[in-house]
Amino acid sequence: MPSASLPRSVVVIGAGPAGFSAAAELRRRGYQGAIQLLDPAGMPYDRPPLSKDYLTGELAFPALAEPGWYGSNAVEVIAGTAVKVDPDNGSVTLAGGGELRADVLLLATGGVARTLPFTGSDLLHTLRSRSDADLLRSRLGPDKQLVIIGAGLIGAEVASSAASLGTAVVLIDPVPVPLVPAVGPELAAYLHSLHETAGVRTLTGLPIDVVRANGALSVLMEDGSALPADTVLAAVGMVPDTTLAAAAGLGVDDGVLVDAAGRTSHPRVFAAGDAVRRSSNGGLQRRTEHWDAAVRSGQAAAAGLLGEEPPEDAVPWFWTDRYGMHAEAVGIMSASGTTVERGSPGPGYMVFRQKPDGTLAGAAGINAGNSLRAARRLITLGKPVD
Repeated sequence: MPSASLPRSVVVIGAGPAGFSAAAELRRRGYQGAIQLLDPAGMPYDRPPLSKDYLTGELAFPALAEPGWYGSNAVEVIAGTAVKVDPDNGSVTLAGGGELRADVLLLATGGVARTLPFTGSDLLHTLRSRSDADLLRSRLGPDKQLVIIGAGLIGAEVASSAASLGTAVVLIDPVPVPLVPAVGPELAAYLHSLHETAGVRTLTGLPIDVVRANGALSVLMEDGSALPADTVLAAVGMVPDTTLAAAAGLGVDDGVLVDAAGRTSHPRVFAAGDAVRRSSNGGLQRRTEHWDAAVRSGQAAAAGLLGEEPPEDAVPWFWTDRYGMHAEAVGIMSASGTTVERGSPGPGYMVFRQKPDGTLAGAAGINAGNSLRAARRLITLGKPVD
């Protein structure tokens, strides 16, 4: 696209990993126009540490970049909340009054915590933002009881962090071993066993409500039992924040609909991150909610905004940390085929998922970063492995 046809200004709504990556990628690709990065929290910050070292107080601020980066790259950070966007004139209406205008808008609105259908749902904590983490941290420590509903990535990481602060933790999930589709049954079983080793109680069951009596909370279970708690955290996933997109008439279906370059149904609006859902080959893909996917979608939207080809799709990758163990997975561990294990559960343990044609579908491991990077390359190559 010739430079004369490039947008002169861009407003990025949402300054998480997707929004920040989009702004950074625009500059990396040589874009010279104005970039404004809008977020209620102001200065962009990273999300993964919120359940780990930021929650425990080891990390003061989970910055996505050094403060000087924004001035050096001419990216204006604005603390504010968008309540309406008008794609036709490129306007963004802010809460409390005020308006931003740009040639192109890029939505990186992320998601909001999924709520549970409880009468006492207002008694539950969630963990989506830095302020959520600040509030939760104030509720942790010795002589505190935390019940976590949901033992997936966030729930398990919070359990680990809370236990390290001396909190008594109970972790509830309806399935006996979470994360099996993501890392395979072998590695999932090992990761789940770490809770008991660390003194975290795990329960398989279904909570039906949370009540307060005499200043204390109780989690009511389907089997009639009740669990006492000072604090209850709901870690049951997120729903995409499509409020702005839907109100603006953009295509929405369990996410803002985009193509591979982040284009929405309106030519002046792009979107990236946890809130998007890609169309491909006439169908819709599942949303991806991991950090790496958010970063890459921000980079793809930046390329599309400039009329350039987005980077090629990468093999999926995510990680989680708990009890001093760093687990990673690449590819698709739930693919049909056979499982090959290397080593025994613990640091260096690897599990591979091999397709019937001999190629590698996925791999997962503990403290095995180099091997996982090699596995990711093998998946990309698509050649049979022995």
